[in-house]
Amino acid sequence: MTASAEDPEPKSRRSSIKIREMEIDDIAQVFHLGEKLFTAESAPNTYRTWDEYEVIELFYGDVEFCLVAVKDEKIVGFILGTTITKTHSAWKYGHLVWLAVDPALQRKGVAEKLFRRFKDVMLKHDVRMLVVDTDAENLPALRLFRRLGFGNPKQHIYLTMNMAGERQLMKKKTNGGN
Repeated sequence: MTASAEDPEPKSRRSSIKIREMEIDDIAQVFHLGEKLFTAESAPNTYRTWDEYEVIELFYGDVEFCLVAVKDEKIVGFILGTTITKTHSAWKYGHLVWLAVDPALQRKGVAEKLFRRFKDVMLKHDVRMLVVDTDAENLPALRLFRRLGFGNPKQHIYLTMNMAGERQLMKKKTNGGN
């Protein structure tokens, strides 16, 4: 049987997406996929905090909340999270910190599959509320999160200050205005 235009690969050759807990050997692939997706141009707010230390800290802090999507032995997506407990509160919060899917597989159910497993892990850890944040202009992410059951969005303002100008003023003051 040959593949049709609508079905480019025969079912027998299709590889399915497997979701599993992240392993130490996955750190580099996860970082590089995130580096490819979280760029200063496409995601200026997330780019500021995406680095190898972020991945390592989440992995070593809460490995059970770090999941990967694997296809043909290659990581094609990931979800990284943590839990937060507050003093004097009975509630345990889950925080979905990072979610990424290779662009070639976006809109094919990979993010939903990752999230379903993530949510199950959070439930097993007695999380009472799950929170996620994204850029207000990231409409695909907003649609995804709403479809996954998130609601009650709150707007958050993010401000920046370029410290180069402040450094120049400080130098002028210490040099007596020269």
